[in-house]
Amino acid sequence: MILFFCFVFFWAGIITSWLTLVNAEIFKMSSNSTSDPETICNETYLTFHYPLYATTYILIFIPGLLANSAALWVLCRFISKKNKAIIFMINLSVADLAHVLSLPFRIYYYISHHWPFQRIPCLLCFYLKYLNMYASICFLTCISLQRCFFLLKPFRARDWKRRYDVGISAAIWVIVGTACLPFPIMRSTDLANNTDSCFADLGYRKMNAVALVGMITAAELAGFVIPVVIIAWCTWKMTISLRQPPVAFQGISEKQKALRMVYMCAAVFFICFTPYHINFIFYTMVKEAIISSCPIVQSTQYFHPFCLCLASLCCLLDPILYYFMASEFRDQLSRHGSSVTRSRLMSRESGSSMIG
Repeated sequence: MILFFCFVFFWAGIITSWLTLVNAEIFKMSSNSTSDPETICNETYLTFHYPLYATTYILIFIPGLLANSAALWVLCRFISKKNKAIIFMINLSVADLAHVLSLPFRIYYYISHHWPFQRIPCLLCFYLKYLNMYASICFLTCISLQRCFFLLKPFRARDWKRRYDVGISAAIWVIVGTACLPFPIMRSTDLANNTDSCFADLGYRKMNAVALVGMITAAELAGFVIPVVIIAWCTWKMTISLRQPPVAFQGISEKQKALRMVYMCAAVFFICFTPYHINFIFYTMVKEAIISSCPIVQSTQYFHPFCLCLASLCCLLDPILYYFMASEFRDQLSRHGSSVTRSRLMSRESGSSMIG
């Protein structure tokens, strides 16, 4: 219940901050409505993205750091390695923690508008953002696919080895890590002459049409369309399976748990990553000057900061997935929380008795 109220208050803070910033930007634009429309459309007039990014990352950093650190600690130390999808959960937590640890640099930049840490840290933090996004997409897809496979093929699940999950996870890191390299390369064009800018203020490297179409197609297919199809298929198959009688050693409760996990993976995926990938196509073409229609340019630039902020929220939603979907994780967290509370009470009682 406490976790639920914390989650509600967090979202209330996010939404309130976003609405305040957007209203301020709308008022600013209405006051400048006498300017040349073409100039307003083509120039980078958005200023609300600085406080938007700073506010969102501040609200994410502490809860995300604590939640993912606790999740990684519990998953690695106390959860049975035979637990379904445990290896993918550990890797998902590592991906989230890597992005969370880079947030203080982003917060500093969006508050001060100055980057004093040279070129390599800027590109590394920029790279970790997209590494987290696409690694999270892959591991959420693997969790959904594995739970669906184990539910539909329970006899094969008994023969599944943990080293298979380790090998799949290693392959994901190599493939995703390599595939995300073009993102910082595309944005490193101005860093040689301008070392004070980073993140949203980085310039874009011009690309030819063939390379641009290839990059957009690969990112959308591998990073969005295929995972959407897989997660939707898993959800559909497991919903149908829930209506069928369970096998001898597989109760209805296990089916319901597996279905809840797939539903949660789908919810995290659609909330965090769908807006970004819908906007990504238009945003890339706007920055490459392929799209020049003023309404599309303005709406694309407006939505892009919100899409990036939603993508970062996966660092908070993923630990909720572990907590509610893995009963062993929940039991271990409650047990160790109770032991910490008891030790504090005992220390207070011993201290008061010594004073008395």
